[in-house]
Amino acid sequence: MRLDVINLSAGPAGEVELNEAVFGLEPRADLLHRVVRWQRAKAQAGTHKVKTRSETSYSTKKIYRQKGTGGARHGDRNAPIFRKGGVYKGPTPRSHAHDLPKKVRVLGLKHALSAKAKSGKLVVLDTADLPEAKTALLAKAARDLGWRKVLIIDGAAVNENFAAAARNLDGIDVLPSIGANVYDILKRDTLVLTRAAVEALEARLA
Repeated sequence: MRLDVINLSAGPAGEVELNEAVFGLEPRADLLHRVVRWQRAKAQAGTHKVKTRSETSYSTKKIYRQKGTGGARHGDRNAPIFRKGGVYKGPTPRSHAHDLPKKVRVLGLKHALSAKAKSGKLVVLDTADLPEAKTALLAKAARDLGWRKVLIIDGAAVNENFAAAARNLDGIDVLPSIGANVYDILKRDTLVLTRAAVEALEARLA
């Protein structure tokens, strides 16, 4: 699969040959769904917590005698049946992460890249470099290129000026190639890869 390469000025910068094994697959929604669920579950904080009857701050004294009142039998006011008592079987801190085979995670990333390529939402950029860290420069380039909600993936490291300029722009996110993941790719409308990113991803996934 051949794709045109552009520069930040929207001018032509040659062509690139994309590996069919990484960018030419038929996207599978079930695989993408599994990987996204795994990512989101792993990122979930799991810090939800309620107080049980042993943690509420009422007295542990029996509220009235066991027999003779005509009422139900009760111990203290920490019981779940009372207002502000402890919660029975409520949430406690835990990890929501679950296992997913590495082969499935790798295949999911390939399918995410292939989905963008098939839908025409994949752009290959010559380099993601700026002469100075000016947000206005990148904002103008993005406006001219029609980028609204875009993920830009560079090579092993992101150019410092480019990263600093993108930091203040809503809708533009920048990652090094090692940070490429299914959720971030699918979340954005357009995926932009530099030549260095294409080489790094193909070396990692092919």
